[in-house]
Amino acid sequence: MSTPYLGEIRVVGFNFPPLGWMTCNGQSLAISEYDALFALIGTTYGGDGQTSFNVPNLNSRIVPGAQGGPGLSNYGLGQMGGTENVTLVTNQLPVHQHPFSSPISATTTGTATNSPAGNLPGGGSTNQPYTDAATAGVALAANAVTGNTAPVGGNQPHSNIQPVLALNYIICVEGIYPPQPY
Repeated sequence: MSTPYLGEIRVVGFNFPPLGWMTCNGQSLAISEYDALFALIGTTYGGDGQTSFNVPNLNSRIVPGAQGGPGLSNYGLGQMGGTENVTLVTNQLPVHQHPFSSPISATTTGTATNSPAGNLPGGGSTNQPYTDAATAGVALAANAVTGNTAPVGGNQPHSNIQPVLALNYIICVEGIYPPQPY
């Protein structure tokens, strides 16, 4: 295997950084101890730029390529985004309906029936609005029964994570300074 370039990042399936490498966990490094690495990455991933700088923090992150392409998202080097949990609000949901049906059941004897004939919506026996002469199977007018469905959900965040496989990212802190193209 060739000598790695300083600042090179690799993905490994073990749980420690080998000699000359550090875990990409966002840790702060002293510029005075890692001046060549600082010359390459600067404060792209954090730090004050006077005495310290940070290595990238790739814990629980996916890594898109920087500077997208046609039809792709454009991420700048070191740009972070996204969140693991999201709480949706009503205006983020697509317009949709929750239809409901409401059969009319009425009773005077304790046994419900779909025919309101002879039954009263309120007290008293005057002005009975229902009669036995009603035609069975006739649909109500479109606005005869109105209402709203009850809201659902609890305004709680939900997981927004795609399927993942956790591996370790490491960065080379002792290697060859990468030559730049002419």
